[in-house]
Amino acid sequence: MRALTRGLCGAGLIGALLLAAPLARAQTQTAAVTREDVIAKLNHFETPAEIDVPALRQQVLERSRSRGKNEPPPQKRPPIAPDLIKLPAFDVDIKFDVDTPIVLPESYQTIGRIADALTHSSLLPYTFLIVGHVESGGRRDNAALLSQRRADAVRDILVNTFKIATKRLHPVGLGEEQLLDPARPNGPVNAQTQFLTVAKVADAEPPAHPAPAAAAKKPAKKKH
Repeated sequence: MRALTRGLCGAGLIGALLLAAPLARAQTQTAAVTREDVIAKLNHFETPAEIDVPALRQQVLERSRSRGKNEPPPQKRPPIAPDLIKLPAFDVDIKFDVDTPIVLPESYQTIGRIADALTHSSLLPYTFLIVGHVESGGRRDNAALLSQRRADAVRDILVNTFKIATKRLHPVGLGEEQLLDPARPNGPVNAQTQFLTVAKVADAEPPAHPAPAAAAKKPAKKKH
């Protein structure tokens, strides 16, 4: 009887541990993003990065279409934009519907907290890159297009729902051309979205050709 009791207790303990393990993982994976988390990561601006976003988008598309025999595997590809690695970054797991740019409702709260951070006085003077990534596994060119559409979707939510100025947000999708964890190209970490502090908001520029000052009127001649 004692052996049976011990066996039941042991089974109960094992069962409890098995139930607790996924719960602990779920709690870790869904840890809430706070405004302070975002500010702490992005508030380290030093010098502006010279990044031509349209040119980078085109470069990603062109490289993602490579079909050469000597093309290196995902884990050995050099980063397509190494300068991004030097920028202050906040990586976040924004959930999308499978193979689409549709942001799932559960991630709107996360994006809202990012918006709160971007309007904080310490980050308000800056512009940011929204960088989309996709884990390796499908066609590279499809990954590049999907990552761009997802970055665009996050930008649109920040602008349309949370009223962040469009000029402060520059979306770019890197597909699988710059994996966040090259050692595990299929790992879910490679599907995260990055926010990078890239430059200061441009001040209003003065007119290119200021209007000349109005000529002083000559005093009227006195009549005698």
